[in-house]
Amino acid sequence: MQLERDKVLVWDPFVRMFHWSLVLAYLVVWLSAEEWGWLHDQTGYFILVLIGLRVLWGLIGTRHARFGDFLYSPGRTLEYLKELRSRRPQHYLGHNPAGGWMVVILLLALLATGASGVLIGAGEHEFWEDLHEGLANVTLLLVFVHVAGVLFSSLLHNENLIRAMWTGMKLRRDADV
Repeated sequence: MQLERDKVLVWDPFVRMFHWSLVLAYLVVWLSAEEWGWLHDQTGYFILVLIGLRVLWGLIGTRHARFGDFLYSPGRTLEYLKELRSRRPQHYLGHNPAGGWMVVILLLALLATGASGVLIGAGEHEFWEDLHEGLANVTLLLVFVHVAGVLFSSLLHNENLIRAMWTGMKLRRDADV
């Protein structure tokens, strides 16, 4: 039986506030795209600010917030993905290798989507609109993959990662990386 003392703070308040602010902002930007252009634009700028702050925190933040803590080599990431097929992957206290790369890919997709949105006002309006819409669709797909990965990992490791991202706490295990 796991005891309260086995819980450890993994995701600090900034990471959690960033994550849930980004979730909410993404919902607003997606839902406002066709009807409320001003809200869509302002929320898009807010997402870009959030990304900038997260990148900064990924360089100077707490242990599990830093990119160096959860960005593994391509070889280790492929090894982890193979371990998933066996249903006995290594457990990580912070992000696992696949989850770590998903964080970076989502940030880059959101950054590209936001940047293309900003450029819609520049020349070649139709080009930037088409690119922006395409990137928004790719980002939505990545969000679904991310959520599926969180649910799969939660079931596989018998832990509630959604609650952990809300509270910041996870149970420490003997074999944690």
